[in-house]
Amino acid sequence: MPPGADAVLAHGIGGRQDLPIPFSYALTGAALALVLSFVLLGVLWRNPKLTGERAGRPLPDGLARVLDSPAFAWTLRIVGLVVSGWFATSLLFGKDIATNPAPYAIFILLWVGIVPLSVLFGPVWRYLNPLRTLHALLAAAMRTRPEDGLYPLSPRVAYWPAAVGLFAFVWLELVAPDRATLPVLRAWVAAYAGVHLICAAVFGSRWFDRGDAFEVYSAFFGKLSPLGRRDDGRLVLRNPLDGMASLRPAPGLVAVVAVMLGSTAWDSYSGSTRWVSYAQQAEHRTLVGTLGLLAAVVLVGLVLVAAALLAGRLGHVAGSGRERVPLWQMPGEFAHTIVPIALGYVVAHYYSLFVLEGQRAVILATDPLQTGADYLGLRDASIQASFITPTSVSVLQVVAVVTGHILGVVLAHDRGVRLFPHARAVAGQLPLLVVMVGYTCAGLALLLE
Repeated sequence: MPPGADAVLAHGIGGRQDLPIPFSYALTGAALALVLSFVLLGVLWRNPKLTGERAGRPLPDGLARVLDSPAFAWTLRIVGLVVSGWFATSLLFGKDIATNPAPYAIFILLWVGIVPLSVLFGPVWRYLNPLRTLHALLAAAMRTRPEDGLYPLSPRVAYWPAAVGLFAFVWLELVAPDRATLPVLRAWVAAYAGVHLICAAVFGSRWFDRGDAFEVYSAFFGKLSPLGRRDDGRLVLRNPLDGMASLRPAPGLVAVVAVMLGSTAWDSYSGSTRWVSYAQQAEHRTLVGTLGLLAAVVLVGLVLVAAALLAGRLGHVAGSGRERVPLWQMPGEFAHTIVPIALGYVVAHYYSLFVLEGQRAVILATDPLQTGADYLGLRDASIQASFITPTSVSVLQVVAVVTGHILGVVLAHDRGVRLFPHARAVAGQLPLLVVMVGYTCAGLALLLE
């Protein structure tokens, strides 16, 4: 790893000692907030209110026409292609030193930056994705439609490729040795791009919708955006929870959300003193880290599946609720509740990292080949950090985690009263509440260690 490159993978500042109140008070308050939310929802929210894809107020016709126009879509595609090409130059031809912006672009601007962009504007990576754009350009050159492939993509595949791709990236970020060096990044990016371009050629551009990890990652967080698309195709402003409720069960959905949350939990735990001291003595550090990451993801997935199945049992869903849903589909029905929780952990875990190292990434981009050039005029720019303090970051971590779980409780309650008969709806959600309280306490303990 080049000198200083480990800073790319550093976590946010702030710990439990930086909180303005004792950590035990914060932990108790967080658990009580979830329980109180559950009780109030049970009393006040007696019927389903979230209408998912049917919700939203249409944007003005003129604005909708601009946003839906091919010119606007291609403008975004070109922006994505140019920016990706700029950093690809650093990746392919730059020097393997700490001032190369390529690792920062991948681990900070892409992986972390895609989250706030998606939450604000929807699934933006669908339009910025350089692989989708390259495939569209190749299809245009061959005078074929991007949607056309050699074979149809089976619905049973669904999100499974995205789950595998997402795990492959978090493994690169959290486990791979020398992960911030150019040879490792070149190999990973080349493999990722090659696989998806080949699959797009075989199955058409629809492959990116379900198979591209970053598109699916952006799309899931984009469900929480106030800007969305109704089931009649209209662009609308909506309640973000309506957007999240539109994420419906599909094969691999539980696996994706398990990777989203489990990888963040492992990121926190792998930075703890206990794990670091153990890992330094381990003979096969990469293997141990891989197994640890896999265990965290599997544990999160199994807990969600068990809680959802138990909720289905307690709710008596077999033909007795408002909607007929078989018990085995319960994990998929409640998987969407994990997304706002994952968002809370992303904010808590990466906020200070993104603000500080994101500035560094842009500044370093002024010299993509490390030749002393200053193409963007940022050579003398400095990182502004005066507004990042340990106390403010610690408070933000608690607020973000608790808010994410409260939103998860709201989503679970609305889905519960939709699926279960009213007399059993609250009881059916108790296993999910227990899980969310456990996630909250464990997550805060890991984050603030």
